Amino acid sequence: MLEIRDFSKSYTEGKPAVERLSFSVPDGQITGFIGHNGAGKTTTLRCVAGILSFTQGQILIGGHDVRKEPVAAKRITAFLPDNPELYDFMTGIKYLKLVADLYRIPDRERTEQIERIAESYEMTGVLGSPISSYSHGMKQKLALISALMRKPRLLLLDEPFVGLDPSAAFITKEYLKEICAQGGSVLFSTHVLEVAEKLCDRIAIIRKGQLVEEGPTDRIVGKEGLEAVFMELSEEKREGKEEQRNA
Repeated sequence: MLEIRDFSKSYTEGKPAVERLSFSVPDGQITGFIGHNGAGKTTTLRCVAGILSFTQGQILIGGHDVRKEPVAAKRITAFLPDNPELYDFMTGIKYLKLVADLYRIPDRERTEQIERIAESYEMTGVLGSPISSYSHGMKQKLALISALMRKPRLLLLDEPFVGLDPSAAFITKEYLKEICAQGGSVLFSTHVLEVAEKLCDRIAIIRKGQLVEEGPTDRIVGKEGLEAVFMELSEEKREGKEEQRNA
């Protein structure tokens, strides 16, 4: 579903945020994207979603090049950032209808999807209220509804469980599994290692903009557990900084 080939991204100061990154997200699987703050996770997700431009490498979604075929790639993709920017002057239902219009979801289908997903998140009763009156968690749920109702083939999530109550987090996990059961794929970044270990079919670990581990979760985790693997990378990072100071 997603192929990232030799992808690099640098910002104006020339320092690479991501360097020669290559990995894939297979059909019907959930891939966890793990890394320290500043490792390049959000930059990668935003480039995959077509929000940030890049010049080196290739990103394919369902066979569509995100630079050469941006509309075709975005049509089958949904991206949820870590802090969704919504239209506060709208009501929740008007926002969802706007998204449905943009993606040309038929009236009957959108109504069924909104009713089903909003009810599961206990949001039905507040969809008529202005988004400005929503809490952070409610805004995150609304953003999730807007993404899920489109039935994306590729769902990109940046720290999706931060700010969600346990019930909403559980429901979200079930929806991710539902997407994969229907042949879609999920790539999400997270700091909640326990969630990644239990939920993901595959794990990709990035450090300083470079991929250091990628593969099936059971192989990456092994006998140590994901937390041990992640802490080992943290120790390597500290040792690297110490070597630079002593050089």
